[in-house]
Amino acid sequence: MKQGTTQSTKPIVLDGRTGEGGGQVVRIACGLAALTSQAVTVVNIRGNRAGGRGRGGGSSASHQCPALPLYQGTRSAVRVVLTALCAGLKAQHVASLSWLAMVTDAETTGLHVGSETLAFSPARPPTDLARRCFEIEAGTDAASALLILQAVLPYVLFAGNDANEPVVLDIRGGTNVRWSPSYEYFDQVLAPTLEERFGIHIGRELTARGWNLGPRSRGHMTLTIHPVPRGRAVRFSPAPRYAFPESYRVCRVDASVIVPRASHRRVRDELVAALGRLYPDAGVEFKVVEDSGSDARWSILLVAHSEGGIRWARDSLFSIANKTKLSRDGIIQHACSSLCKELYEETSLNGTVDEFLQDQIVFLQALAEGYSSLPRGEDPAESRANASIGAVGDLAVWNMRPRRDTTHEPFGHGSTHTTTARWVVGELLPAAKFYNRGAVVRGVGFSL
Repeated sequence: MKQGTTQSTKPIVLDGRTGEGGGQVVRIACGLAALTSQAVTVVNIRGNRAGGRGRGGGSSASHQCPALPLYQGTRSAVRVVLTALCAGLKAQHVASLSWLAMVTDAETTGLHVGSETLAFSPARPPTDLARRCFEIEAGTDAASALLILQAVLPYVLFAGNDANEPVVLDIRGGTNVRWSPSYEYFDQVLAPTLEERFGIHIGRELTARGWNLGPRSRGHMTLTIHPVPRGRAVRFSPAPRYAFPESYRVCRVDASVIVPRASHRRVRDELVAALGRLYPDAGVEFKVVEDSGSDARWSILLVAHSEGGIRWARDSLFSIANKTKLSRDGIIQHACSSLCKELYEETSLNGTVDEFLQDQIVFLQALAEGYSSLPRGEDPAESRANASIGAVGDLAVWNMRPRRDTTHEPFGHGSTHTTTARWVVGELLPAAKFYNRGAVVRGVGFSL
């Protein structure tokens, strides 16, 4: 039985230009629509992206979009990449939504690359999913495998069967691409948080990397997702009560370095030096050190761990031009120093999640049973220890008066991605309640 949702023959209509105005709106909307068997229509898809709404405002996949230069890393040192930024569905959206349409037997219109309006009306719930193994392949190397996962994850999490068998997804696409989480971020930050805080276990294996920089490549990852048992809801497991400042003190930084082999030592030395200046009492461990195989491919992820078990991460993806006025060592020093400073700024907020994790877990907070709180820490008075969540998801202690948020538009603390995620979730799960600018969420206790 579904809890916390109401079905209607009238579709929920969302304007894709709202808030972040990118692909996030359609990913969350269709993912939750597939889960809850609600019809949804998204108009003006990715309408805030450069290039406007495309020629004529229609859904033609062939309309022309202007190519805009994106400078990766130090402007004078890196290759200018011309990337077409335009409105409408991209290959990774079509790959994930086509899979959702297939497994839900959905009626769709506008499900093709370039479409700016999508109608999605699913007919079959996750519990009807009989197959346990699937392949999802993006149409281009630049299509993010991790963003494909974001769209299909809500549905798969509730696709349990009587034998409690996992669902295995072979996803082929980009694992290290711009404007998307890297595989390392998923492996070291998102997946552990899902398990620790929501009891969701995802086995994962990276077979091949896929980049949208340098030579063509198609990545491949295999995910073994263990759905929530039938009849049960996701439960939030709060961390032990944090003490300030002890629980927020950084004790270790993990680094993943995927750069040309000849620069491994230089990058390691620069990271150790920069992190040592910012976190003199923290150790540095190199979790991944790989040869990227090309000067067009540089990927570095830093994950800070606190004494209280909090994780914060920052990463960088860039290219180095063949001809540049700056020295190679100078570029490396600048890139490493800048990344370490960004990490330090994030950890200094004293939140319990980082900027890029916060928006990815909003849908789970809304689906879970009871209260949850995972603030980023933009406003310490409202975010840090705003509420004490009991072991069974009850709201044990408020440090201040709870204030119910309105959800008719993007709202609350956090990045534009986070405020937009709350709005979309509120439209699809209206029974979910948000308090104190999104710092606390009361989920609907969804189950099937």
